[in-house]
Formats: sequence, C-alpha cells, structure tokens
Amino acid sequence: MKYPITLDALEVLDAIDRKGSFAAAANELFRVPSAISYTVQKLEQDLDVVLFRKEGRKAVLTEAGKVLLEQGRGILDATERLAIATKKTHSGWEPVFNIAIDSILNFDFIYPLIARFYEVLPNIEINIYEEVLGGAQEAITSNRADLIIGAGAEPIPNQGIKYQKIRQIEWIFAVAPGHELTKAALPLSRQQIEQHRFIVVRDSSRNQASQSHRVFSKRPVLSVPSIEEKIHALCSGLGVGFLPAHRIQGLLEQGLLVALPVEDEIPIEFCHMAWKTSNKGKVLHWFIEQLSLHNFT
Repeated sequence: MKYPITLDALEVLDAIDRKGSFAAAANELFRVPSAISYTVQKLEQDLDVVLFRKEGRKAVLTEAGKVLLEQGRGILDATERLAIATKKTHSGWEPVFNIAIDSILNFDFIYPLIARFYEVLPNIEINIYEEVLGGAQEAITSNRADLIIGAGAEPIPNQGIKYQKIRQIEWIFAVAPGHELTKAALPLSRQQIEQHRFIVVRDSSRNQASQSHRVFSKRPVLSVPSIEEKIHALCSGLGVGFLPAHRIQGLLEQGLLVALPVEDEIPIEFCHMAWKTSNKGKVLHWFIEQLSLHNFT
C-alpha cells in the first residue's frame, strides 16, 4: 500500500509548527499560502485525520498531528544524514567508522584523537568497541571493526590485513597487599602460584574458541570482562594474575597492588594496530596517520 506521507508534506508540517501559521510557513518555504494549504488538506483527506486546528490566528497541531510530526521529524533527520553519508562516501570518507580497542590499553588516548577528528569532520559516526584477546583479531577479520588497536596476538598471515606495532607490553605478576604470597620465598615458583585462584579476562570472541593466556592455576578461575575489572578484582584480593605494567604503575606506587617476581617470567610482547589492506577509506587512513605519531608509552 502506498502511503501519502511524503518528505515534502513533512517539511510543510514542520514549518507550520515552527512558524505558527500557514502564511509564515509559506514565506519560509518560498511558496504561496495556497500551496501550503493544499498540501495539508490533501494529507488530511488521504489519512482521514485532522492535523491542525485554529487558535486565533495561530495553527496548532492536533494530537494526531503531533504524533505525525514527531516521528516525521525523525524521518527528515534521517534523510539529511543519509544525504550527508552519500556525499561523504562519494568523496571517499566513510559515513560510519568502527574502532575496536583491546582491553589491554586504557582508552584515554582515543578521545583527544576523536576530538581532533571532529574538528575536521563532525558528521562522521564513530563507534568504539572494547575487545579482549581473540576478539580483536576476530573483529577485523569478520569486518566488525575497520581498525583494531592493541591486538596482542601474533599477526595472522594471508588475511589481507596490515599490522603495525604500537607498543611493548611488560607483564607483571601482582597481588593485593596482605596476600599470603607476599610472605613467600621469592622468586615465586609455578608450584606456589598454581595453588591460588587466577583472575582472568574473558575472551570477547564470538565465532571462535576462547583464548586464555598466562594462567597457571589449578583452581577454578574468576572471569571478568575487561582488564579494568581484573585490576579491580586483584586490588580487592579476590585472586592473583598477570597485568600489563603500564596499567598498574600508579597502583604499585600507591601500594594498592604488590608486584612479585616469578621464576617463569612472561616475555615482553608487542601489541599492534591493524586494518584490512583493501580498505581505502579516508577516515581509516586519517586515524592510521595520527596513531602512527602517537606515543603509547
């Protein structure tokens, strides 16, 4: 069934409501008043409703008119966004850009960058997602993200994906002050560590087997959704675990966490940003250029 509600009719209703009269709306839309009246009358006849009532010299929406215009303005806004997105796409700028950031990184670095981007292009929709372990890799291979930042796994060959190292990650075994391991002989052996509950960050992969790294425990683990929550759980004394040094330096200095040396030290790792080489979008390459200049230390 073809409905008579057109964008033109919605624009007319919007102008009447904002300006308060048919004559004022006609002046704004550069039309004669009779054209405005005809549009409204035809819409009322086709829908079999009354959209406006007169209050003195002012045209006021009926309840039916309010519902139509309220939702109609959403359609007008969406149409404007669609037009902008179409123009942006034609010029090489992606209308929507998705960034997946691995939980290993603090998100503070991304917001000043987005603020600078909005100074150039405020009408691009940007979505930021947090991913964990294999979730970051999966986000780029499955097109869930246009750019991933902080992926710690080894680059996947033959996937048409470009990887760029952004920082080293040093892992520290940490416990809360007063934990019984703080009284143990150092360095800690694997046998000592595995007697205690490990706190782990849950893999955010959706379509592949979950990963788990640096877990030496024989006891059931406590699983949390992010590095941030793992830090909170460790500070609360709920278990033990390895944490990235850059995320807990302040907590170590404040005495809220204690770093303990272990026999089997975790080697320094690298995290990367990555993107598909087939993606030639200007938004992507703007972020790559800016992040390449960023100091992640």
